Amino acid sequence: MADFLNLDILFEDNHLLVLNKPAGILVQGDITGKKTLLQEAKEYLKVKYQKAGNVFLAIVHRLDRPVSGVIVFARNSKSAGRLSEAFRERKVEKIYLALVKGIFREKRGILKDYIHWNEPERKAKIVSEGSLGKEAVTFYEVIDEDKNISLVKLVPHTGRKHQLRVQLSKIGHPILGDEKYGGGKIFKDKIFLHCYKLTLPHPVKKENMEFKAKVPDFWKDFWRYDINDKEIPSPL
Repeated sequence: MADFLNLDILFEDNHLLVLNKPAGILVQGDITGKKTLLQEAKEYLKVKYQKAGNVFLAIVHRLDRPVSGVIVFARNSKSAGRLSEAFRERKVEKIYLALVKGIFREKRGILKDYIHWNEPERKAKIVSEGSLGKEAVTFYEVIDEDKNISLVKLVPHTGRKHQLRVQLSKIGHPILGDEKYGGGKIFKDKIFLHCYKLTLPHPVKKENMEFKAKVPDFWKDFWRYDINDKEIPSPL
């Protein structure tokens, strides 16, 4: 059975294809040449709709390779343009879940930093205001705690590369498995960061659409209950 038949499809119409991205797979290609989620999704559409030529499918936002959760592709150029604009204008709300090291003193708050992307190291760094960094703002709230691990809800108000990962590391609560930012290595190419919910305006119908994605099965061995059975409250 082809890999693309195992895609976790959250929504599909003539304008959108929304998937629950597995941790460990690239959204688009890099120098490794490994198969990507974009390629698998194109193959799925090609077979389902018996398309003879190339399949149009556009990336309008990204998730890092080790991150899982909701990801949206546009199925035509008009939708791609409108969705990209919605992301740029911050009309899209994203809610992430993370398992992080340690117990928070402040159970909710706002993280505000300036982030610089270091391309040679492929790593984000917190820098001082007024330097080369771009502002990064994230709302966080602790949902639950167990031993020395916290289940945290994260709502980024900006979309900097590795924003959540570096901000949590800075405050001493790195994401489990995120070796690059101090969370230790647990799995290859998998960390405990998941885009749980994404709300955006439909590119044609204009109405707001909400998509939710279940957390991966590997989370169950690191938390005392199945997070998928819990209703995550929306941010205030």
